[in-house]
Formats: sequence, C-alpha cells, structure tokens
Amino acid sequence: MNKKFKIIISVLTLTILILAISIPALAAVDDDITENAQLVAQQEEDAETESDNSTVKYKALSAAILVAIASTAGAISMGIAVKSASDGISRQPEAAGSIRTNTMLGLVFIETAIIYALIVAIIIIFVL
Repeated sequence: MNKKFKIIISVLTLTILILAISIPALAAVDDDITENAQLVAQQEEDAETESDNSTVKYKALSAAILVAIASTAGAISMGIAVKSASDGISRQPEAAGSIRTNTMLGLVFIETAIIYALIVAIIIIFVL
C-alpha cells in the first residue's frame, strides 16, 4: 500500500507540475493568437485605408482633369468670341452696342458651363 501510495503521489505531483508549466505556456500561445489576430485586423484596416486613399487620389485626379479641360475649353472659346466681336465691331462700328451685348451674353453662358464643371468636380470629390 505504501508503494502504491508513493506512485499515486508522484503521478499527481508530476501532473500538477505539468499543468503548472503548461497553463502559462498555453496562455502565452493564446496571447500570441490574440496578438496575431490583432495584427491581421490592423493589416486589413491599413489595406482598407490604403484603398480609400487610392480612391480619394483618383477622385481628386478626375476632378482636376475635369476642371482643367473645362477651363481650357472655356478660355479658348472666350478668346475666339472676343476676337470675333472685335472683328465685327471694327467692320461695323455702328453695330458695336448690339455686338457687345451679344458677346457679353455668350461669355456669360461659357462661364456658366465652366462653373457647372467646377460644381461637378466638387460633387465628385465630396459625394462619390
């Protein structure tokens, strides 16, 4: 009985020692898993943020191209309109008032188209 008791005590002691050593080790593994999960979540968040940043870049680029094209086309068309008005006034000075009025009206419409392009660019940046 004494020998069996010593074997049981030694097995229980060994079991308790193994558990005492393994529990912190398992907890550390669990912490590593938690840290790995947090790192993966952070990487996914960074990738999403990077994706959002690239989307913002493309929005800004498209808005800049839109405004550049509209303003360039508007400036060219305004120059052509003013040139034509000046030519018309130089040929017929008596019709200067009518030509000037029509030219100003045309310039306002051209400028309105440029402002519409600017509004569309702002919508692209802030709404889409």
